[in-house]
Order: sequence, then C-alpha cells, then structure tokens
Amino acid sequence: MTEPWTLSIAELADRFRSGETDPVAVVEAFRRRIADRDPVLNCYVAMNPTLDAEARRSAARWRDGAPLSALDGVPIAVKDNLVAAGMPATWGSAAFAGDIRAADELPLARLRAAGAIVLGKTNTPEFAVDGYTSNALFGTTRNALNPDLTPGGSSGGSASAVAAGMAMAALGTDGGGSIRRPAGYTGLYGLKPGIGAIPRSGGLPQVLLDFEVVGGLARSVADLRLLHDCLAGSDRRDPASRTYPRVPASAGLLRILHVPTLAGQPCDRAILDASERAAEAMRRLGHLVQTAEMPVDLAALNAVWPRIARIGLARMFDAAPQLAVRASPPYLEMAAEGHDLPAVQLWEIFDIVQELRRDVARIFADWDVVMMPCAAARPWAAATPYPDTIDGRSVGPRGHAIYTGWVNAAGIPGLAIPVGPPVEGIPVGLQLIADIGQEDLLLELAADYERAAPLQPAGQRG
Repeated sequence: MTEPWTLSIAELADRFRSGETDPVAVVEAFRRRIADRDPVLNCYVAMNPTLDAEARRSAARWRDGAPLSALDGVPIAVKDNLVAAGMPATWGSAAFAGDIRAADELPLARLRAAGAIVLGKTNTPEFAVDGYTSNALFGTTRNALNPDLTPGGSSGGSASAVAAGMAMAALGTDGGGSIRRPAGYTGLYGLKPGIGAIPRSGGLPQVLLDFEVVGGLARSVADLRLLHDCLAGSDRRDPASRTYPRVPASAGLLRILHVPTLAGQPCDRAILDASERAAEAMRRLGHLVQTAEMPVDLAALNAVWPRIARIGLARMFDAAPQLAVRASPPYLEMAAEGHDLPAVQLWEIFDIVQELRRDVARIFADWDVVMMPCAAARPWAAATPYPDTIDGRSVGPRGHAIYTGWVNAAGIPGLAIPVGPPVEGIPVGLQLIADIGQEDLLLELAADYERAAPLQPAGQRG
C-alpha cells in the first residue's frame, strides 16, 4: 500500500472508494508512523482512545458506498487547546491536566460529522501565547524538517505532525500568527480565517480578545480547502459567524500589494529573497504586483500587544481561581501584570483595534491582496522562546512575529504558503492576506501559485 501521508486527501478518498485500502489500515499506518517519528519530535500529547472504533465505522460506510464526506476516514491531528470529546484539552498547562472532555466544541463537532478521524491532540505552549512550542507539562516540540529547530508556535505540534507525515492535515488556532508562522516554518499551507468564518462554541476561554480563530494546516491547497469547507459556515451559537460573508473568488487578475518589510524592522535575508521570488512568480501569473511600504501604521497596535494576553489571563484566573493553583509561574506573573492594568488601558486597546480595522478596510479598496512574509526570522533552536537577533540586529520577544498580529486584530483572513527552493531544507513561509470574506480568493490564488511554483510536499521529504 502506498503510504497515506504521501497522498492528497482526495487521492486517499479514491483508494477508500476503490477498496484499495480502508480507514482501518490507514489508521494503523499512521499509528506506526507516529511511533517511529514522534519520540524525536514530540508532537502528540494524547491519542484518541476511540481511534480504532471510529476507523471501523468509517470503513463500513465506505464499503456501503455511503461516506459522510470526502473527509470520511481521513486522520486529522487537533491542537490541544481545542475541545474534543473523550480526550483532554490541556492547553499545555497543568491547570487543565487530567480533565477529559464530555463534548466536542463546534469545529470538532463539524469535523466528526464529516467522518474525519481525530488521531490525537498536539502540543502547544501553555495557554497558546508563545511563539514556540514548549511547556512544563509535555516538553518541547521539534521541527519535522530539522529536529534541532522549533516549528514555531503556538500551533507547532499540529504543524510538525503534518510535516512529518503523522497526520493528513491538522487543526490549529491563530490568535497572533499561530497557524501561519508554524506553517511557514514547516513547509505547509495554513489558513487563518477571518473572525466568524469558522464558528466557535463550547471551547476553552479566550485570552486574546476575539482575535483567535480555528483554521487548518495541510500539505496542499486542495487539502486545506477541503478542511475549510468542512468547518466554515454560520451557526447561531457564534454571533460573529451569522454576519460573516463568504465571497466567491473573483476571476481575473489581481492587484497585489507586496510588503517585504515593516517600518524598518529587521528581516532575515533569506526571507526577503524568497519574498521577492514569490512576487516575481505572481507577476508571471499576470497579476499586478507593486512593492511598497505598509500603508497602515502598526506602531500603536504593536505597543499594546503584550498587554492583551496579560489582561486575558488575568480575567480567566479571576473567573476560575482554581486554574491559577496549577498554572506555571510565568503565566501567573503575566496575569498579575494584567490584573494591575487600569481599565482605561483595555479601552485604549479597543480604540486601537477599531481604528486599525477601519484603516485596513481602506487598504482593500485599492488592493485585492497584501503579500508579506509570515515571520521575520528563520526557525531557531527548538527549546529557545525566540531569536534575540535577526539580520544582525537585537530584537525582543516579538521581533520575529511582526508580520502576523495585525491580521488577527483586523479580523481578516491570511493564508501561509511555502516558497522554495528550501533554505537548508526548510522552505520560507509567505502569507497572502485579503479582505473580510475572501478566504476563497486566497485559496484560489494559493492554488495558482502552487501550480506555478511546485514544491515537494512536506511529509514526502523524509
């Protein structure tokens, strides 16, 4: 049997349909792959105890010619801050350790209703607020393309699992770049939808205002599209989803604003070179690409960004004091700092976010897509929280993350694509960003780029 992680989801479904293989055999193949590779990479923190039963039920549906969807029987990894019935949702913290969840949160419920099989839960930094993937409970997750390096965070466990061929695709969350940067560090495609595109209900508390959304990571645009189509669509339990549009992708040539650098911030030379190659590839596809500075000033948002998680953690611990008993000291310290901030500073954040959303809306009156790097730094040592220098210049904890947070605050979609050729075995991640409701436009553009600049999919590189 062809190893399933070398196939697309559509190709795997074709083999289920023909009887060449079935979900039981595929799940067993992934179990062996995980046993072989995960001791080094440390992506999974819990496996699904009903994995075999779910595979048998899916196999029966395929035999009867009645699959629930194209995802029926497809093994998916799920980030450990998402709630899945019968499994923990530890969020990388002892505060939630040992709690087995009784019901799926909404995106997981949609995934299971489509017949997809949850392989297990993947590692995340505690409370998903760091840009690398390590915590005191489960340790450090490593990059499938180079285990000495980080896959980024906070969806690093999901990204590395897919890149290692330990899942066909994965769910992550993105509150400030946590899907796009790990996708960019592991050669994957990763979609951060707009706020409301994928409805949420029944999950863990949010600590990043309304910025955090659920999205997919996959080895191809087609696989990512299948995942997004399964999860997207309004639901009354999420008010933001009820007004979120899904705009059909427009045919024709696009106006693309290429922004390689931000306000004099340093960026790794290999990333800038890859960004220029991608811009040239878009021009060859016939799109109008203009390289220019970011037309919106992000300084105010960047200045208040560190306060957002601190205030969110403070509120969570105030609402559930028992969680603070087992949380790690650094996050208790963050919460204490947030607790001491006056309410006027929270209102200041609201004002900055609203002004940003107005300013960003004006960008898309003139441009269809903004294109920029996913990160300013290449992957760094796996157990190190962040790189302290970029292109020879000293940077702070978010120096590598300057390109992503504004997209979350604006509430708009962004899609990470891998740009080759790989640099020391790892492609460079670039993100495509569009207006509210334009996820399909991004998927179409990414698919065009994928065809024009093919790259051997992650999962087939070792």
